[in-house]
Amino acid sequence: MPIVPRPWSSDDSDFDDYDAFVPEHLPEPGPFLAGHAVLTGRDHAAFHRLTRDRFEERTVYDVTFGYNLARLNLDTRHPDAGYRYAVDADDSSVLRAEFTPTTEFCPQSDTLVTASFRAWNADDVAPPHEFDLVRVRVAPMHDASERINDRLVEMESAYRERGDVPGDDAGGTLGGEHEATARDGSTSPF
Repeated sequence: MPIVPRPWSSDDSDFDDYDAFVPEHLPEPGPFLAGHAVLTGRDHAAFHRLTRDRFEERTVYDVTFGYNLARLNLDTRHPDAGYRYAVDADDSSVLRAEFTPTTEFCPQSDTLVTASFRAWNADDVAPPHEFDLVRVRVAPMHDASERINDRLVEMESAYRERGDVPGDDAGGTLGGEHEATARDGSTSPF
């Protein structure tokens, strides 16, 4: 079978290294991170390497680009997209993560932030991190950010109440069915 190149394909020269912190290739911290200790430099890079590993284990992939969602932060072709992180000002055991998609109408944003929440907060995913909770929001530039973020608030509440990731069992989800596509093309509920 012939390999057909994707119009968005690239090579490694289009990506920063996971050990690098290149602010001009990252979205500006948004309102969810305002007033909190935004991670920069080595702290940002270290948490982002952990994110890559957790997303790999949970197959949190952007199906448009065909790569682990953590790689979006390193993609120099999309300097205003990806995740930024901040330690909560009121509770240092809580990390805030804000996702800025590549477009204001990105149809995957709901699935990607839901999968991200589950990957960061699941007990069965290695490596562990130092936070009791990773709160997740999509940036307000997304046209459905209010609806998506309201559902993420519900997930956080359920997580704090039950102590496990909502909808992470074999049978259910919170707030509707969400699927993520693995690299092999199979889908699995998140």
